[in-house]
Amino acid sequence: MTSCAGTTAGASCRDNNTQSHGCCVLIAPLLAKAGDVVIPVAADDASPAPPVLTCKPAGKLAKAVKEAWSVSLGIALPMMPPVSATAARDEARSILGLAFPMILTGLLLYLRSMISMLFLGRLGGLALAGGSLAIGFANITGYSVLSGLAMGMEPICGQAFGAGNYALIGVTVQRTVLLLIAAAVPIGGLWMHMRPLLLLCGQDAAIAAVAETYILASLPDLLLQAFLHPVRIYLRMQSINLPLTVCATLAIAIHLPINYALVTVLGLGIRGVAMASVLANLNLLLLLLAYIFFKGVHKRTGSFFMLSMESFRGWGELITLALPSCVSVCLEWWWYEIMILLCGLLLNPQATVASMGILIQTTSLIYIFPSSLSFGVSTRVSNELGAGRTQEASRAATAGIMLGLAFGAFASAFAFLVRNVWASMFTADPAIIALTASVLPILGLCELGNCPQTTGCGVLRGSARPKDAASINLRSFYLVGTPVALVLAFWFHFDFKGLWFGLLAAQATCMVRMLLVIGRTDWAAEAKRSKQLTGAGAGAGDVSSAKEGNDKVGAAGGDEKSRLLIDADIEQSNDQPDRC
Repeated sequence: MTSCAGTTAGASCRDNNTQSHGCCVLIAPLLAKAGDVVIPVAADDASPAPPVLTCKPAGKLAKAVKEAWSVSLGIALPMMPPVSATAARDEARSILGLAFPMILTGLLLYLRSMISMLFLGRLGGLALAGGSLAIGFANITGYSVLSGLAMGMEPICGQAFGAGNYALIGVTVQRTVLLLIAAAVPIGGLWMHMRPLLLLCGQDAAIAAVAETYILASLPDLLLQAFLHPVRIYLRMQSINLPLTVCATLAIAIHLPINYALVTVLGLGIRGVAMASVLANLNLLLLLLAYIFFKGVHKRTGSFFMLSMESFRGWGELITLALPSCVSVCLEWWWYEIMILLCGLLLNPQATVASMGILIQTTSLIYIFPSSLSFGVSTRVSNELGAGRTQEASRAATAGIMLGLAFGAFASAFAFLVRNVWASMFTADPAIIALTASVLPILGLCELGNCPQTTGCGVLRGSARPKDAASINLRSFYLVGTPVALVLAFWFHFDFKGLWFGLLAAQATCMVRMLLVIGRTDWAAEAKRSKQLTGAGAGAGDVSSAKEGNDKVGAAGGDEKSRLLIDADIEQSNDQPDRC
């Protein structure tokens, strides 16, 4: 007769036949007398023991978290390869390291626009109305177009950097500048005829005159934007983000005194506010160019300051990427402007238009965070695809989407918590405050979809698929969001809330479609496309499984190590892409 296989409480014996094998572990310690020693011995038979139910080890919480992580990834991105929690955490740090300086830069540029609005408000109601109308017109017809076209160079520069084809980066910058200058010419002509167009649309003559004054003074900004967008992308796709923040800080620091000098001291009025904005962009551009020149960033990327004949050839890839990128940006940007126009048709147009203005300012502030995250994800995905590391590119996309979901949760909580006090910072009108408070929770729900879908746009840009992003935005906002908004607002009489429920439907559809497209990505095929895009040789194979954590291109340390990114001599072997 044998005793049990241990002296601690358990759920079963080593054998189910307790009559032939003796007592169970559960009662053996209880039957032993004081001083007796219970000695475990082997069982009589040689049959394998059934599994014994025991308590979970000390690390059960960590295992549960890892299991939840795997399940969540399997549900959100079913076609993506599995990513461990440790690898995802490291990748998230890399992405956040790139995104954080961009968040600071975005907040600084947002502060610049607030300073301009402050000085417009001090000039009186007519100046504020005319200036706001001019800014809206400029955003729709000019800035959105130039911003979208410039994004076409993101995948080319990012993947060329990962592949080590630095000369292509410099040439692409020059091509993009020429493209934006060409686009700025007809935009400038449209701006010069803005007043007749506004009058044709039924705008007040006095407001149209003030708006014309503002936008004519802003004409030089089109030329500056044609240089500023490519230069910012040029640095960002090389993971040089901190200098962008420093230069933006210096430009904004002198923006306030320049406004005061032009508007108050020289008495230029609304023209002075527009000129101050132009000078702010000029100062930012000069500071960035000075950094590139004195730090020698341009030496590795070939002809940056000297125009080359190569920049006038080979525009096919850039145009193919720039036009869909422009369409994608403009489709979403213009939808918000359509919502403002629809507000004028509601029961209380004055309150709804004012509330819409507050809410759009709020979404613009919140959008800084997912858009900066999108830039970081685009950089990581494009760099890794250019280097031929498909697993790292897939991991960057997965970690970016998860961060987007987290950002959306925080943005939604923020909108819900401040709903009763947020509008009071802009106005004392109780009707506007109540209307804004009732819609802010819906805005928060919209951000649950907006943040991950914005991050997904970064994945598509980094993998050179802007057509997919444009298709998703077109179908989500115009084939789903617009009909839902119109039906709920005017047919079912949800009024102002109906418009925002339409936006909610658009954002939800956009997020789902974005996850489906990214989840079905064939990263090996995308790496082959990257070689064609950047002209990489056949030797740049996929070495994604060789080194997990130390071989990232343009990782989070890009800003801490930006000097290394600029000054280091990059060596490239025949069978492995260069590493930074």
